[in-house]
Amino acid sequence: MVKNSIVWCCVFCAHIAFAQEGKYAVLFTDKDGTTFSTENPLLFLSQKSIDRRVKNGVTVSEDDFPVNADYVAQVKSLGGDVLFTSRWINAAIVQLNENELNGISLLPFVASYEYLGPIDTPSGGRSRKIKNKKDSNLGVVNQVQLSMLGLDDMHTENIYGQGVTVAVFDSGFPGVDKVDAFKAIIEGGRVTYTQDIIGKSGNVFQYDEHGTEVLSIMAANQTGIFLGGIPQALYQLYVTEDVTSEFRIEEYNWLVAAEKADSAGVDIIHSSLGYNVFDDPAMDYTKDQLDGQTAVISKAAHMALSKGIFVVVSAGNDGNTSWSLVNPPADVAGVLAVGSITSTGSLSNFSSVGPTADGRIKPDVVALGSSVSVIKSNGNTGFTSGTSAAAPLITSLVVGLIQTFPELTVPELYDLVIASGSMNKNPNNQKGYGVPNYMEAKIIGSGDVPATPTATIYLYPNPVSGDTVKLEMDVPIGQSATIHIYNLQGQLILKSMGEITYSSNPIELDVSGLRAGLYMVKIETEGVLRTIQLVKL
Repeated sequence: MVKNSIVWCCVFCAHIAFAQEGKYAVLFTDKDGTTFSTENPLLFLSQKSIDRRVKNGVTVSEDDFPVNADYVAQVKSLGGDVLFTSRWINAAIVQLNENELNGISLLPFVASYEYLGPIDTPSGGRSRKIKNKKDSNLGVVNQVQLSMLGLDDMHTENIYGQGVTVAVFDSGFPGVDKVDAFKAIIEGGRVTYTQDIIGKSGNVFQYDEHGTEVLSIMAANQTGIFLGGIPQALYQLYVTEDVTSEFRIEEYNWLVAAEKADSAGVDIIHSSLGYNVFDDPAMDYTKDQLDGQTAVISKAAHMALSKGIFVVVSAGNDGNTSWSLVNPPADVAGVLAVGSITSTGSLSNFSSVGPTADGRIKPDVVALGSSVSVIKSNGNTGFTSGTSAAAPLITSLVVGLIQTFPELTVPELYDLVIASGSMNKNPNNQKGYGVPNYMEAKIIGSGDVPATPTATIYLYPNPVSGDTVKLEMDVPIGQSATIHIYNLQGQLILKSMGEITYSSNPIELDVSGLRAGLYMVKIETEGVLRTIQLVKL
């Protein structure tokens, strides 16, 4: 059984000096009188959700029960406009005025309340730091972002996410129901559930296009133009982020979405969102609170993990600000927080870093996040930058591993991703455990440990300004080796095959014909597969 070690605080009202009109979390004291039981979980959880719990050794518990319907009815009777309820924290998310709040707070089953933000969303709010940095009309470079993680190798094995359900939490998905690149998932019925949590409109295909671009990195498929990492996965789309303002309500939107995704039986939550500063300074988090147990959204992510859901989030884009650190929920232990690197393998200057307040390494891994190819809401291709673009690439990798190793639990999958990282032997608080790789993870997950560690393959000098580079491999003499060099478009530039001998190790490669830029060098020997980025100056 995975136990929830985080305790939800029940004294929230102290940070506001007086009651005011707005949105509130009203927490209840208990779930007494419930008609639900752990013996009949199908009354409140899907079969897929139950099966996921069984696989991960998670037992159904009281926090899975819906809140007391009579408590909710009494809140409504006193004028509360109940937006949602939360079973995990036993609360109702309610719109109230001052008089209604005073009456509701006196109900014997109300433990406490927290102010979450105004009723009416202000217009013209500041731009979110999770927003993408757009460079228009740059063309398409889709292959490199796939090959950096070995997703192209994954595709050659017909692993496209089939049968795996991904919940995507973001700020809107305009165009997904209309443009050609998403036609396959719409007409194929692979968008299985949607919910507009911020507006309750029933339509997620509106608002900000950030979610569309994030989703495209995973799900888009336009023949000859663009291929997402997992275009055949199943998707649930949730709008939880309102880009016009920033209040604590959005953390609770995330919580509600996570609960709904849990009930519906998703395998993985993807979220390119994070929170540390709000329009109401009283809601701000401090660096000392970056412990994975304080922020509301971090508690929600931890609960999702405890229910057997894999969680992937962006690390944050505060690397070049005074905050600099990862944003909740990237601070949660076990949540796969994703940082950003450039096409040359350097850390993107905006990518948030670690450690957490309690000294843990974050981010966990990195992927390409500078100039990532996306499909925009109008169907055109373009580029975006941010850890929010790196994270869906990692989600694609994790989904492929779930499909490849369906028996693995969430902690086992997390460990497998980390073990496949290019820096797994020497992690740091800038790139975490480095760039993970599908084939490396597959080899490790299959128990076929490479004959020699992949770290014993060296390519130097790198970057290279001359005509030759040397490839040294600490593997037994007599093994065969195959070397491929690809450009950013995935085109094969050079191929070399042969047997490793004393005289041919290190191997000298002629790169005089390569133009300046980034190349991917794939080296395969018996039991060893490695992809190394080569920079030609």
